[in-house]
Amino acid sequence: MRSGPLFAQNHLTHFWARLKAFVALTVLLMCASCAPITSATDTDRVLFVGNSLTYVGNTPAIVSALGAANGKPIASDMIVKGGATLSERVADGAVERVLEGADYYALVLQERGGELMCSFGPDSCAESRRAIAVLAALGEERGVHVFLLGTYQRHPAASRYLVERESLAAQEAGIPYIEVSETLQRLLETEPGLSWFADDGVHPGKHLALLNAVVVHRALHRTLPEPLPLTVKAPIYGTTSGVTEDLRSAQGPPPLPDTPTEISYSPDTLKRLLAYISNETGIDDVRNDQADARR
Repeated sequence: MRSGPLFAQNHLTHFWARLKAFVALTVLLMCASCAPITSATDTDRVLFVGNSLTYVGNTPAIVSALGAANGKPIASDMIVKGGATLSERVADGAVERVLEGADYYALVLQERGGELMCSFGPDSCAESRRAIAVLAALGEERGVHVFLLGTYQRHPAASRYLVERESLAAQEAGIPYIEVSETLQRLLETEPGLSWFADDGVHPGKHLALLNAVVVHRALHRTLPEPLPLTVKAPIYGTTSGVTEDLRSAQGPPPLPDTPTEISYSPDTLKRLLAYISNETGIDDVRNDQADARR
């Protein structure tokens, strides 16, 4: 057996070398376990619940495209059906089931046009307000941010009344209201050449769907998108869509094979819209007002 001072010194040197290597490896593994994980969890999921005002032009898919273009990725799902009301989604439990089975950052509600103005009878607006409150509570229980996306009216007086009623419904439910109709009124005057309405004169046209998406983007991120070239690669639904109330991805394959699957917007178009959408008022003020109302 070897012994002596030289052997002991060499043995000690090798021991410390091995110990340093072990410590370095341990630290490396610990750092690796703490490193940021780049995965699907970095993409916020948003659930849209609405009707043909929501899916004609595919506002949810445009929201996703705006987010991607601005470094804020969004995966948009939707539960939509032509003529559907939020009361129907409360009754069938579809929203509750989806929220229980998936992790969503936000829930965007859009009521049938005219519902909150009692256009379908004196009970329709009361039922709508109750449904909005129920769905808002479902989202709050699960830590989901809930918003009410407004609809629109072409007549100025009707538009003002609509915004008043929608804002009140959101306030009662304790959620932010995303206003559309009065902004559209300004744009109809200043940008009459844009495609605001579909061929039927009622549903969203190419640029109204974009307007909806821009104000939703502002609500979700508390800032307006940059006026960048935008291409939306998703079904661009028309009034005849084949869409049912089943949960679907906004980018998923369309039920009807002849549905267009791409649409583009120029930076100039976005600039023109952004000029009439305030980045200083709106969602934060609404959120603060509603927080005060709940106290």
